[in-house]
Amino acid sequence: MKSVLTLLLSALALTGGARADDLVPLITELPKPMIIGTPVAIKVDNLETAPAPDAPFMVPKTAKNLALNRPVTSSDPAPLLGDYDLITDGDKDSAEGSYVEMAKGTQWVQIDLGQTAELNAVYLWHYHSQQRVYLGVVVQISDDPDFISGVTVIYNNDAKNLSGRGAGKDKSYIETNRGRLLDAKGAKGRYVRLYSNGNSANSANHYIEVEVWGTPVK
Repeated sequence: MKSVLTLLLSALALTGGARADDLVPLITELPKPMIIGTPVAIKVDNLETAPAPDAPFMVPKTAKNLALNRPVTSSDPAPLLGDYDLITDGDKDSAEGSYVEMAKGTQWVQIDLGQTAELNAVYLWHYHSQQRVYLGVVVQISDDPDFISGVTVIYNNDAKNLSGRGAGKDKSYIETNRGRLLDAKGAKGRYVRLYSNGNSANSANHYIEVEVWGTPVK
């Protein structure tokens, strides 16, 4: 049985200035925790000492997961495991058959939302059956499918600029079944691109699910 997580945030500025009575909690299902193997020490620079406590995250009533069943493309044309449609199929479990494993080095996946939208949050699950930190993670939003112009960066833990997107200062975090909610702060765009460059356990890149919450721009 999957649990339900409610995340809210009271700052109206982060929801495009929506009226308080037009806001609702962002609600998503979480998979069961399933840790395999003995935890190992993780030595990563700028690692958060503890995850932030669950806090309410408010979104407009019109916000939906616009990424659900949307097409996914990637820098790696032939993943080692899985197919890219797994990333937007709604399945967040970490069992084999539920995730994509890509080649080592800097890789990205990109979701086409189908139209420009005002985005409130990107909710991300890497592989979470082992305690690990994904490296060189950068999350961008744009209307340009090539991400050359009009790019908004909403998260960057790539302190060493491994992905060539610029050095980031966001704290790295340990993966869990709870995923990671990234505040999109009302950025507008049709495409969401997510970079990574291996993880603290091995050199591969993995994705289980990405949700993109927002409202299409009319």
